[in-house]
Amino acid sequence: MRRRDFLAAVGVGATSLCVCRLTEAAANEAAANETAKNAAAKLAKKLPRWRGFNLLEKFNAGNNRAFVEDDFKWMADWGFDFVRLPMDYRCWTEPNDPYKYREKVLAEIDQAVQFGQKYKIHVSLNLHRAPGYTVAQPPEKMNLWTDEEAQRQFDAQWANFARRYKGIPPAQLSFDLVNEPARVKGPDYAKVAKRAAEAIRKVDPNRLIISDGLDWGRTPIFELVDAGMAQSTRGYEPFRLTHYGASWVGGEKWAKPESWPLREGNQLRDRQWLYNDRIVPWKKLEAAGVGVHVGEWGAYNRTPHQVVLGWMKDMLELWKEAGWGWALWNFRGAFGILDSGRSDVEYVEFHGRKLDQQMLDLLRKY
Repeated sequence: MRRRDFLAAVGVGATSLCVCRLTEAAANEAAANETAKNAAAKLAKKLPRWRGFNLLEKFNAGNNRAFVEDDFKWMADWGFDFVRLPMDYRCWTEPNDPYKYREKVLAEIDQAVQFGQKYKIHVSLNLHRAPGYTVAQPPEKMNLWTDEEAQRQFDAQWANFARRYKGIPPAQLSFDLVNEPARVKGPDYAKVAKRAAEAIRKVDPNRLIISDGLDWGRTPIFELVDAGMAQSTRGYEPFRLTHYGASWVGGEKWAKPESWPLREGNQLRDRQWLYNDRIVPWKKLEAAGVGVHVGEWGAYNRTPHQVVLGWMKDMLELWKEAGWGWALWNFRGAFGILDSGRSDVEYVEFHGRKLDQQMLDLLRKY
């Protein structure tokens, strides 16, 4: 064979080999994506019993701080594996350009995701205040359920996170769309939620997506059964017990709950009542193929400690029997196990913080 013919033959062979390798790489990538997509779909139908806490570093734009690595470390040391990050979009969004984001602040959220990976804690990002909707004050100027511009901004926020975290397995990271949708009908909310999910999946089809229930997280959304999302419920009932003394809901005017079970008028609030109110409706949703998790629960620090612990024990037992995980509101603060400011607790000093050891021990049991 002449040298020219030999080189030509070698060139064709090398090109074919290169094409084969590229084709194989593309096939492997497609297979990996399909595996991740299937994993996300499987998780959405049956969530792990993740247990943990809400961290509030970006809960409000007026108190916008970096997340704390020790929080993740201590949770992991105590056996917890879930963190929900309820966040205010104004923390990283330029006020004069709703489609321009502050990289410095987003990098702090990146760091929290990395802490989760480091300590094997699932991180769930949540827009506690979203363009057009919040349960907090002041209210948003737009209406997420009816305003096209609010929905465009909402979609853009989630698409940005989807791009940022594409490739992170769904078992490590989820997107909880918007905190506690209320005063909106199921079909109207479902339309907004499905649109946001489409914006996420257009960028990253493998992301696990969670929707809070309607009516401040209390009511399952059957309009989303076919949307491939899990759903998040709440554990704040009876409200007079969990929010006694809380000024933002008028709780400072209520009679102190002196015991658990609790009598309200002719009604006895007890374990059976909790089962009927908080478990049964959501079990119907779960039977339809939707994973369930308790994204928030807890009791404010004015309720007597022993009343809180008795109520918590019943809630925790019910959720364990149901196979659902939970995230206490909060980790550090008035509902939490650290620095809660209760007057009737003998705190344990823990790395410069005040630890409610009784509450921690109870949580770890379930």
